Amino acid sequence: MEMVLPIRKIIHVDMDAFYASVEQLDRPELRGKPIAVGGSSKRGVVSAASYEARKYGVRSAMSSVLAQKLCPELIFVRSNFERYHEVSKIIRSIFLEYTDLVEPLSLDEAYLDVTENKRGNPSATLIAQEIREKIKQKTGLNASAGISINKFIAKVASDINKPNGQKTIPPEEVVPFLEQLDVKKFYGVGKVTKEKMYRLGIFTGKDLKSKSVEYLEEHFGKSGNYYYNVSRGIHKSKVKPEHTRKSLAAERTFHENISSEVFMLERLEEIAAEVERRLRKSKVAGKTITLKIKYSDFTLQTRSKTLPLYISSQSLIMETVKDLLFQEKMKESVRLLGISLSNLNNEEKKSSKVPVEKTIDVQLKLAF
Repeated sequence: MEMVLPIRKIIHVDMDAFYASVEQLDRPELRGKPIAVGGSSKRGVVSAASYEARKYGVRSAMSSVLAQKLCPELIFVRSNFERYHEVSKIIRSIFLEYTDLVEPLSLDEAYLDVTENKRGNPSATLIAQEIREKIKQKTGLNASAGISINKFIAKVASDINKPNGQKTIPPEEVVPFLEQLDVKKFYGVGKVTKEKMYRLGIFTGKDLKSKSVEYLEEHFGKSGNYYYNVSRGIHKSKVKPEHTRKSLAAERTFHENISSEVFMLERLEEIAAEVERRLRKSKVAGKTITLKIKYSDFTLQTRSKTLPLYISSQSLIMETVKDLLFQEKMKESVRLLGISLSNLNNEEKKSSKVPVEKTIDVQLKLAF
């Protein structure tokens, strides 16, 4: 039996250097200068970097010490998430003027399904252009966009003409586009996977597409099937307006390493209180408690326990966290502690299995 898959029109909107751009917008003296949002201490980490800083190699998740070495003139700015949320809400409201099928990935990026949209505009390309112009008018910030037949290709496309640009990959160009693309630009291919693919002689989408699903599963496990499909432009994940939260966590990095378990318990009490606040705000509870420990030598350890009942209170969380903390002796002093709850009571119990059938992706020249 053959099943025809409808062509969808998906837009991926990604704000350009969002946190840094908001800071430069609010503080004119920072415009045109290399800035990093984050702490400047030896423990600090860059949350975001302006394009002026990126020219020096400064990137998010980089240590502040390294960032300062790469760019001695780098200006550090403390993050202001209340302000970022405020701007993000304005951007989200613009998306909803065009479609209710909006899937936020973070404060600064989202997928939109505009196959059928509130404006009745058949061109996803023109809708993306309108959205970017409206974001600029209402916030003063630049956004980039990718437009194509599914989420995977739209996300890859949004990076092509950054910053302040957009790229459309219409149905008939999907396969040729992916064939010439370096595998490191495939969403889901990280540094380790990229290097492994290179060692196997897989450098482009065409190389990836030449491999059988059996070969890819042998070398990449469960991800092999994903790589097999996306190299052919197949990605069936729909734009989901509501995400079911699967876990909730809080963590703290300390200015000085701590080795005393008494001090650790004090910090964990604070972290557990934050977890409780977030659980209550999200109106969820969980069964599985995980304690995250990062040692001074940067090794990471997690210890978990699943309870018979759902919990959400700080006191009950701490009862289990104490057990996990004293489960075994610390091997080094500690630089970070975190607590997460998973196995939440909002997880869907229903599962639907779609029969495996021969599928045909119809490649029509629609108004993209």
